[in-house]
Amino acid sequence: MSHMLIFGMGYAAGHLAHRLRARGWQVTGTTRDGRDGTIAFAHGTAVLAALRSATHILSSVPPVDDDDPVLARYGDAIALAPATWTGYLSSTGVYGDTGGAWVDESAPVKGRRAGRNAADAAWVALRGDSHVFRLPGIYGPGRSILDRIRQGRAHRIDLPHQVFSRIHVDDIASGIIASFRGPAGVYNLADDEPCHQNRLVEWGCTLLGAPLPPLQTLEEAGLSPAARAFYAENRRVANGKAKRLLGWAPRYPTFREGLAACP
Repeated sequence: MSHMLIFGMGYAAGHLAHRLRARGWQVTGTTRDGRDGTIAFAHGTAVLAALRSATHILSSVPPVDDDDPVLARYGDAIALAPATWTGYLSSTGVYGDTGGAWVDESAPVKGRRAGRNAADAAWVALRGDSHVFRLPGIYGPGRSILDRIRQGRAHRIDLPHQVFSRIHVDDIASGIIASFRGPAGVYNLADDEPCHQNRLVEWGCTLLGAPLPPLQTLEEAGLSPAARAFYAENRRVANGKAKRLLGWAPRYPTFREGLAACP
């Protein structure tokens, strides 16, 4: 039986686990506290036992204070594990700001978060079967602009040339599954239509029959530092490599199909 060990059973990893279990896979996951049938991350004996039996290993854990906790604690064991596939969920933030230009996997890594850049590089080099997935903004059921519109937390920001890429959570899962048959390497998993965040807000309001939020400057919107940082970078993410080498194609090629599938 195929056995996936997932470090960090969060939103995207949980969707993947559901897909794999439906195919008859055994899936073991870690969380900080061992909730919901997972292994506590610090329970070294249990984690090492899972590493010895896993055929596939995935980490979705981001760096903390410029340090990758999975590599820091279990990196040597992962490097020597008998698995035949290893994966890491990285971020397209490693490309930094490109002024709206397209980036593919050959672009230099120069993101503003040094810890993320370092973790991305470390996972690429960890094993010969490493697959690193660089992801843009993730959305899906329970985590989309529709939820923010309903909660009155959606904003339209007056930055007309700002462009972002995004990916539906189900397309992350399908991209990872497609990579089981594909070569190791770095892959962008993104949809086909980068666009301004305002277009998502406007489309979401149309779907919900909700009024449009006012157009505001960043200062007027009163965004959190994390939300403001979202607008500090401007890029379009190309997904052609995953399509060519993995035979992957997003089920939700644009935000229109993706939001229509979100409750």
